[in-house]
Amino acid sequence: MNMHTVVLGPHGATPEDVLAVARASAHIELAPAATDGMAAARHVVDSLAARPEPVYGVSTGFGALAVRHISPELRAQLQRSLVRSHAAGMGPHVEREVVRALMFLRLKTLASGRTGVRPLVAETMAALLNAGITPVVHEYGSLGCSGDLAPLAHCAQVLMGEGEAEGGDGVVRPAAELLAAHGIEPIELREKEGLALINGTDGMLGMLVMACADLGGLFTAADITAALSLEALLGTDRVLAPELHAIRPHPGQAASAANMAKVLAGSGLTGHHQDDAPRVQDAYSIRCAPQVAGAGRDTLAHARLVADRELAAAVDNPVVLEDGRVESNGNFHGAPVGYVLDFLAIAAADLGSIAERRTDRLLDRNRSHGLPPFLADDPGVDSGLMIAQYTQAALVSEMKRLAVPASVDSVPSSAMQEDHVSMGWSAARKLRTAVDALARIIAVEMFAATRALEIRAVAGGSPAPATAAVLAAVRDAGVPGPGRDRFLSPDLEAAHAFVRSGALVRAAETVTGPLA
Repeated sequence: MNMHTVVLGPHGATPEDVLAVARASAHIELAPAATDGMAAARHVVDSLAARPEPVYGVSTGFGALAVRHISPELRAQLQRSLVRSHAAGMGPHVEREVVRALMFLRLKTLASGRTGVRPLVAETMAALLNAGITPVVHEYGSLGCSGDLAPLAHCAQVLMGEGEAEGGDGVVRPAAELLAAHGIEPIELREKEGLALINGTDGMLGMLVMACADLGGLFTAADITAALSLEALLGTDRVLAPELHAIRPHPGQAASAANMAKVLAGSGLTGHHQDDAPRVQDAYSIRCAPQVAGAGRDTLAHARLVADRELAAAVDNPVVLEDGRVESNGNFHGAPVGYVLDFLAIAAADLGSIAERRTDRLLDRNRSHGLPPFLADDPGVDSGLMIAQYTQAALVSEMKRLAVPASVDSVPSSAMQEDHVSMGWSAARKLRTAVDALARIIAVEMFAATRALEIRAVAGGSPAPATAAVLAAVRDAGVPGPGRDRFLSPDLEAAHAFVRSGALVRAAETVTGPLA
């Protein structure tokens, strides 16, 4: 049983909160200050609902239909109709962790006291998450403006006891059945509440937070594999000297160079670029590794800043302000989040591209400085890692396509009322694919570089202590070393699991201490 608890107050959430709920099924509690704030804001909405003049979201239709004033007896139907009609997603089911992040972040905004919903609505959403009930949300339906409308509507529908959801056992059932099994009463939505449940950037933000966490680990892993490749290619580590990076003061670049230097400390293989096949400088993919990975790190730092700001935000339309005014706004527009999602996909694609170039160099006898072709045991009879690099190249090509920005596109909707949208949800969906591809690309480089280093060791080369620790951990994890050709796919999958789990970074850190 998971004992971790996230207490949600009126002032936003942290990335750690999102990860705990989305990935570790943390228990959620609402702070008293949050429920008090929601009750106060609800009093304002109830007062407006009693007035004869129309108020958007309270007593009117929505979007291009906002011109119609809705009479009190039709307002519950209005909220039900809003949720049902907006639950129009299509395509494959979205991953459980994404849906949990989306729901938690909508709950975060409800808890801000700016949406005007009753505390009961937030309490029921928290109960849904605590019960492990995950609404079925579909891949397509959000334009990233007016919120992630369709995905959030599918979640709101489950709160009403409608639609489908996945239970803790992973089986999809009717929502009403799952709610009854957990003693959760469906919500009868009142004025403003349906709108408040669907009007946020929560899906794209949840995916941004998780991508930032994943990429943080992968940037460190990429520094380690770049160091392994530099060592296996007998390159020079003099380019990693801190004084060189101090004169171009990008913090990410300095961090990557420092990581590589720590991994290579004590190596007997570096610095041989003037030996049998002298070269004045290493290739760009080796020499410029900190510059490329560092630029990605700085991009990641900016994305985290945007995520932190959005995590502190109350995204809804209209909103209840502290002075009691209820005002319409455009805070639901996903542009800030969409831009950094696309920017991260670009940075990830470039990091994958440079890693593949190092792998190719390890396999090419004309550029590997004494390594056998394709790191094969008996070249000609054995193909070695030839096709592993093909797989890596295919992933790089896919990442380049995924790096094409979604946020520069806009398809007008709602009879031209919503005439400029962010496509932030689409940017987030493709970034998730890119992050997985990057982990696989790094895994292939690790697989090739560790094999190359073991070949060097047979010839008398002495790897760095951190490198030796990585080699031992990789082999202990069931990723085999050099030898005759064998079924390669399981080996590459094991390498991917080693990278994605963080085991690669942990192995290096047993010698280097914490890496950035």
